[in-house]
Amino acid sequence: MRLLFSIGAVLVAGMFAGGDVAGIAAPGPKFESPRTQPQRLAADKDAQSVDVELILAVDVSYSMDMDELAIQREGYAQAIQSKEFLQALKLGPNGRIAVTYFEWAASSDQKIIIPWRLIDGPETADAVAAEIMKTPIRRASRTSISGAINFAMPLFDEDPYRGLRRVIDISGDGPNNNGGPVTMARDAALEKGIVINGLPIMVKEPSYSTMDIDNLDLYYEDCVIGGPGSFVITIKERDKFKEAIRTKLLMEIAGRTPERPVMPVADKEPRVNCLIGEKIWSDRWGR
Repeated sequence: MRLLFSIGAVLVAGMFAGGDVAGIAAPGPKFESPRTQPQRLAADKDAQSVDVELILAVDVSYSMDMDELAIQREGYAQAIQSKEFLQALKLGPNGRIAVTYFEWAASSDQKIIIPWRLIDGPETADAVAAEIMKTPIRRASRTSISGAINFAMPLFDEDPYRGLRRVIDISGDGPNNNGGPVTMARDAALEKGIVINGLPIMVKEPSYSTMDIDNLDLYYEDCVIGGPGSFVITIKERDKFKEAIRTKLLMEIAGRTPERPVMPVADKEPRVNCLIGEKIWSDRWGR
């Protein structure tokens, strides 16, 4: 079931500056009759409506190498500018989306790269892509998917736009190993009607040094994502990185259901230990 979020419009009285000619009074505020106010409210509400409020939460932990981080940035920028993305955008009932982009690592380490932006065509798409590319690439320690979800949820309350859907998109190359349990954060988001999608990155052989796991796709399916139509797109080849990001964004703005539906959280038993990241960290560092 999709939820429709709407907000009341705010009416602002116009203020006019006085002229240079002495003795001529500036016109006072213009008041609308009660009969026209509902039409104005409806118009303002429509101006704020989008098809989806989309949060892109991107992993920058040290397990991601600099090349992967660069490809990831380029992938998002190019996907937003792509012809396919812009065509899909126009197929929605509003023809526009709201997006914000932040990077995350430890439970206390999140950095907003792109505050909420409206994308409604080529010009706004180019502007968002340029913002993504101009920010210096960084890396940080630990992996807290739960921290990313907890950071993302309040951002919807700050969004000036209201969408037919609210989606958090999590990309990462490892399991949660810091902060609270990922399932608790996920369940809190689902209770708010938020959908979580996943982009597990599996382009390297699992390594003890970076605390990777060999079934990260199943981990994301069972422990991270959830909500109506939620899905996982796995990246297993470096040269498929940008294609996967573009496909994921197209599905999200179109509200498409994956060909292989993911079983609802309440109806399945996890195939992996959702605390596997915390266990690996504890075994390695003794805490």
